[in-house]
Amino acid sequence: MRETKFIKQNKEKWIEFEEMLSKQNKDPEKLSKLFVQITDDLSYSRTFYPNRSVRVYLNSLAQQIFYKLYRTKKARSNQFIKFWTDELPQLVWESRREFLLSLGVFALAFGIGMLSCAMEPDFPRTILGDDYVDMTLENIRSGDPMAVYKQRGELDMSLGITFNNLMVAFRTFVLGVFFAVGTLGIMIYNGIMVGAFQFFFYEQGVFLESFLTIWIHGTLEISAIIIAGAAGLTMGRGLVFPGTYSRLQAFQISARRGMKIMLGIAPIIIAAGFIEGFLTRYTEVPDILRALFILTSLGFILFYFAYYPWQKAKKGFAEPLVDAKLPPSDRLKIKFGKIKTTGEVFNDVFSYISQHLKSVLASVLVGASIYAIGVLLVHGGELKDHFSFTYWSFTDLNLDFHFENLGQYFNYEKNVLAFILNTIIYSLVFFLCGRGLKNLYQSFDEEATENKNGKFIFDFINCLIITSLWMAIFFIDFFAGFVFFGLTPFFALWAFVAVKENKNIGSALGRTVGLILGNIGLLVPFYIVLFCMGLMFSFLIDSAFMWFFYEIVNWNFLMEPNNTPNLLVVLMTFSTICFFLFMAIVLSLGMGILYDTLVEIKDAKRLKAEIPKIGERKKFFGMEREL
Repeated sequence: MRETKFIKQNKEKWIEFEEMLSKQNKDPEKLSKLFVQITDDLSYSRTFYPNRSVRVYLNSLAQQIFYKLYRTKKARSNQFIKFWTDELPQLVWESRREFLLSLGVFALAFGIGMLSCAMEPDFPRTILGDDYVDMTLENIRSGDPMAVYKQRGELDMSLGITFNNLMVAFRTFVLGVFFAVGTLGIMIYNGIMVGAFQFFFYEQGVFLESFLTIWIHGTLEISAIIIAGAAGLTMGRGLVFPGTYSRLQAFQISARRGMKIMLGIAPIIIAAGFIEGFLTRYTEVPDILRALFILTSLGFILFYFAYYPWQKAKKGFAEPLVDAKLPPSDRLKIKFGKIKTTGEVFNDVFSYISQHLKSVLASVLVGASIYAIGVLLVHGGELKDHFSFTYWSFTDLNLDFHFENLGQYFNYEKNVLAFILNTIIYSLVFFLCGRGLKNLYQSFDEEATENKNGKFIFDFINCLIITSLWMAIFFIDFFAGFVFFGLTPFFALWAFVAVKENKNIGSALGRTVGLILGNIGLLVPFYIVLFCMGLMFSFLIDSAFMWFFYEIVNWNFLMEPNNTPNLLVVLMTFSTICFFLFMAIVLSLGMGILYDTLVEIKDAKRLKAEIPKIGERKKFFGMEREL
């Protein structure tokens, strides 16, 4: 049946259903009967019109009555259990080569660390640091070699260690984006450090005590790092061995698989942090109990990440792994008028970026150059006094992520110039992305507001005001982090609504709030994915590899010693602003594409606009034209 005939045949029933929903007193029997008919129509539309607005419209009607009739009925879902019992073991099995490589590299580096200590007595000071070695030697002389685990409160120590371990694991995973070389580098460093650490206690004659103490939590902690290494190698494999996919598509698939493996070790890292904070300190516990605890932890790791996946593979997995559908490499156009998932929104975003890659790269490079040159011209020789960076290196035992390296660009009490530059460049991002998407909307929607040249100034002023309000909030230090991470998508959507609908900032604000109310559930997944993506890119910016690149640049420029810090600041500023601008483009485009979904959910305006026109369409050789 043609879609137009289907709508014409059923529209009276749908209108009756909508009218009944709006009434206070409803006839339950009639409502239930109509609901059955609506679900039948929805099933039919999903089969024959999967990408049309009629399916969205019927789905919205069905959802409304479902929530009203079955509000107290809990939907059962076994997806969470299935992930741990089926999907994760299958991912581990299919990535078994990466797991073996990660374990092998760590074990080899562990041996190198022990051999280095045996051949060079001062090697532990090189890898662990003088302060830690001196403190441990003092603890050994005082008769309590493991006193380091008793110096802080249980909860404080547990939370701090858990956060640090999560950062180390995530950094190990993220650096796989450097064709897996970064992950291998982290694994080698960690292996050497652990080997040197353990051999140091052996040389001091306290091997057994150190082993029974350290590996109480270390069994889970080191296992998690090795698994994170396997996740990073899994992600890097898509870049190195794309197979029949394009390199970008292979990377998308491998990155998703690696991220799922990372989700699997999150509980292990949390458990290791809890054990280290609350249990490791009790060194007076009998050795046999501590040994049993270590063996139990090791048994769990070997069972779940080795034996169980092998057994599942031997019996045969219930179904093959299904990777997310990827758009063809021929860059399909973005389609509007349908409700999209978070994954579809991001696919559209990167499809748009790939089609306009030159413009995006030019915008990022020009914006970052303006920022870097601006701070250089204004501050000149005092540049290093306004921007400071904490050097990251492989000898940094804590591997703490230095958030101050990025956060100082929004610390306007310290640098007012940053406020002006940020406001200008992010206003341009919101404006240009909004205008670009507006052109796409117009090609889809004939009734969209015309993109007249006279509106350029009006749109830019709106974006400038909205961005100024967003940046001004950062003057309040207490709320700066919350506002940046929590409300940025709201400001981006607000700016897009102002551009798309040609509204002033007041009307656009009301419209934005109206679209978001009741649809927070759609924004949260988008925000989480965006936050994780930003965290990943920030790790790359603040990694030892980037610092090594800065050093190479520094070697090739003959400068006075006093000017070297300024060069470092300019390079770091340029790299960081490139990162911020790219993330702002992704955010602005994502919220612009999500806007279409929010509009369709709210009122399905395109379908409602087409229904009255049924029967009035022009005909071509006796056949009615499709909607």
